[in-house]
Amino acid sequence: MIVVVFNKPDFEYDVHSLLKEFFPQEDVQMYYSCPPDEVEGKNLACTHHEMTDDGVKEFADASQVFKIDYVGDEIAVEWTLNRAGGNNSMTGEMQQADKSDSKTAGESICTKISVTGTDRKETKNRLKLALYSMIEKGTGKSLPWGTLSGIRPTKIAMKCIEDGMSDRETYDYLKETYLASDEKIDLSIGIAKREKALLDKVDYDNGYSLYIGIPFCPSTCAYCSFTSYPLGVWKNRVDDYLDALEKEIDYTAQKFYHKKLNSIYIGGGTPTTLSPAQLDRLIRKIKCSFDLKYCLEFTVEAGRPDSITREKLLALKKNGISRISVNPQTMKQQTLHIIGRHHTVDDTIQSFKLARELGFDNINMDLIMGLPEETLDDVRHTMELVKELAPDNVTIHSLAVKRAARLTIFKDRYSDMQMVNTQEHMDLCAAYCKQMGLEPYYLYRQKGMAGNMENVGYAAKGKAGVYNILIMEEKQTIVACGAGASTKRVWPIPNPDGTHRIDRCENVKDVGQYITRIDEMIERKQSLFEEK
Repeated sequence: MIVVVFNKPDFEYDVHSLLKEFFPQEDVQMYYSCPPDEVEGKNLACTHHEMTDDGVKEFADASQVFKIDYVGDEIAVEWTLNRAGGNNSMTGEMQQADKSDSKTAGESICTKISVTGTDRKETKNRLKLALYSMIEKGTGKSLPWGTLSGIRPTKIAMKCIEDGMSDRETYDYLKETYLASDEKIDLSIGIAKREKALLDKVDYDNGYSLYIGIPFCPSTCAYCSFTSYPLGVWKNRVDDYLDALEKEIDYTAQKFYHKKLNSIYIGGGTPTTLSPAQLDRLIRKIKCSFDLKYCLEFTVEAGRPDSITREKLLALKKNGISRISVNPQTMKQQTLHIIGRHHTVDDTIQSFKLARELGFDNINMDLIMGLPEETLDDVRHTMELVKELAPDNVTIHSLAVKRAARLTIFKDRYSDMQMVNTQEHMDLCAAYCKQMGLEPYYLYRQKGMAGNMENVGYAAKGKAGVYNILIMEEKQTIVACGAGASTKRVWPIPNPDGTHRIDRCENVKDVGQYITRIDEMIERKQSLFEEK
């Protein structure tokens, strides 16, 4: 366990995120040494714990203790390693980093930084740089993304480009401010340029995008934490769900009749768990409710091969769906079994070929790096088979195990399994994508990613997913309908720093609750989109 003690609540989320990047297997606990009334009522990003009344607490079980003290125009950062009674796993790392400077139990290192109260962003960056440099020196470990722990690193490169900075200036800024590696900086700049070329076609002020969530799957994958439920449990209520969903669609269409709908994405879950008739019903409802004159893309995430049939693909095709997914995650049969996917590698191949036969010319395939027991040779085998199919998009995901995933809940079952993702894995995938004529066009990160890597979408020329870029860059309002869907209102007038105010509202995740409380879900949207 790692303990962090703050003398006031400030930048806890940033500190917590950075520590989890360095020490992903450790439980990071946040404490406050300030009086309880200074914490009470604050919207704190991290789970917090109060100190004892006298402000002193011994953390006997902690392997490491960090103290963040704000005093006037300084922040003191103290790191105590290998405390007595704690886990001494850091000792070896410290010795490998610098044998002449190895630390003993209870020994501390400290640094101080000067800050100004007027620029919180600058203060946050300085604090993270100080913390990063301290840990890097102590462990000999660096992170591919440096101090960047947020999920949208390309937004920074995009802002630099929009501000007129050259590639060199953007590179220097990302290196000096965040200590990102050369590989990640080059990737970010390249993607930001491609994103900007696509987004220049989008009217942010007068446009919006639409997400429709179908929260059903044939089964729940071991790594999944999305809002999804086994279809078998809810099969008799799918039409009830569609009734509620159509009511929310009606509200959205009426509310945004004067706006330009730029992209539509039906995701999940697995939308193709719906029957052909249900798919037809849903898509016709969307087409009848919205003006699609300005729609650049209509995506349906077909997803699991065990949910794809000729009849369902025909229902999509006749309704003009322009982009679909056939997602294997891996082409290793043993891994599919481990993660709970009930289809075969051949099912994936045949589903893809069927989609091609029926005329789909923009097909994405999702793959995950870091799955249990997968080696670099397994990844190479997967990419060889994908290359033969020649998809128009490939999205390379780095495994991110969330609290709600079975890999976490039943972690003892998987404790002996290796889950490894490295830069070598990502480079191998990138090389295969290049051979297929695909270029990286969007990128995002998540907490707990294997190897501190990222998710990257690759696409052939003219086949990039517009919706994927929009949701990552947060430049346009996205209205989301369905159980567990999250609507994001992006205000058109920029803040002084060039960013935009973003407000959100969430739909309930439970399908039954969504059906019975649909009027409340609509009221939440009404409140979100009131003029303020």
